[in-house]
Amino acid sequence: MLRVLRLCSVFEPRDLTPAWVAYDPIGGMQNHAAELTRCLDRLGVGQLVVTSRLAGPADRVRFGAHGQVIRAGLRVPVLRQGWAPLAVRHVLGAGRVDLVHVHCGEDVAVLPLARLAARRHGCPVVATVHLSVRHALRPATPRGVVLRAAGGAAERWLLPGMAAVIALTPSAARLLRGDGIPAGRVHVIPPGYDPALFAAAAADPFPGLPRPRVAYLGRLAPQKDVGTLLEAFARLPAGAQLLVVGDGPDRPALARRAQRFGSRVHFTGFVPHVQVPAVLRHVDMFVLPSLYEDLSSALIEAMAAGLPVVATRVGGTADLVHDGVNGLLVAPPIPPHSPPPSAGSSPTPRRPPGWRRPRGAPQTPTPGPALPARCCRSTGA
Repeated sequence: MLRVLRLCSVFEPRDLTPAWVAYDPIGGMQNHAAELTRCLDRLGVGQLVVTSRLAGPADRVRFGAHGQVIRAGLRVPVLRQGWAPLAVRHVLGAGRVDLVHVHCGEDVAVLPLARLAARRHGCPVVATVHLSVRHALRPATPRGVVLRAAGGAAERWLLPGMAAVIALTPSAARLLRGDGIPAGRVHVIPPGYDPALFAAAAADPFPGLPRPRVAYLGRLAPQKDVGTLLEAFARLPAGAQLLVVGDGPDRPALARRAQRFGSRVHFTGFVPHVQVPAVLRHVDMFVLPSLYEDLSSALIEAMAAGLPVVATRVGGTADLVHDGVNGLLVAPPIPPHSPPPSAGSSPTPRRPPGWRRPRGAPQTPTPGPALPARCCRSTGA
């Protein structure tokens, strides 16, 4: 039996209570790592997942038929990198390991931990880069500046030594190859979705809620810039409804900002992933206002549901959304501690050959940071 040691700073939580919200526990990387672990477990692969405890206990539990999950670290929502030193003993004592698979996001410590594991067990390392802090992170705080500098250095130092590096998008793959990783070791494997979930009929989770409905699905964290979506929503007609599906540390502040809309803005909290297709089936437009991103799983699922999308032109989003063809792209605002984008990194959208107007989209796409205007036009307002 192949045995894989999976290292990720975040993983699917065992349960969700209000105490978890401050830890920002649900996101694309968590879902991706958990679903991959389930799929490999069904194929008979033995797996040991070592991750942070977040708000839960430090423990070791079964996962599927052949896997285990070890949660380590301290129960603190800040200094989250501190989970890795407390995970070292589990990595060194993992028994036989044939492959280390490390999942990289906004975490400085996970790559050195993977390097240590590979040396201890004498096996290759595969890295999935969910977000390159060197190339994609746009820090909005001094902490983010430090994270980008330290994480970027770790990526430059350690990723070229990996047996294989998996990028989610062609754009990310090009940037990683530019860092000196041999082209033959960089592979593009985008996140997937389960088509069966989107093929089945589903009842409206929001019966009685008027249309049109604009939806955001994801974490409520600074990266996602949901505050800008609220400003855009103010431009829509009085009958439009905004569904904010998800939770996170920014929810209280966003809820206060949304009070001016009365009952038109709806915060649903966490929604189990199996219920996401029903949510997307019964809304009219999906908006992703992220300041930075590689490739959002929520965006993939919204497009799988056939929704018109409006998204910021960041990371690999433009690899999936072609402006004026299958959605609309706008330039994101520049966070206060982030360097301005390099010349040509956010080109002015042009009407491409064969352009067809998506449902409710403007006849002529407008360039620039115009999320409010594009939301209005996409809903037919």
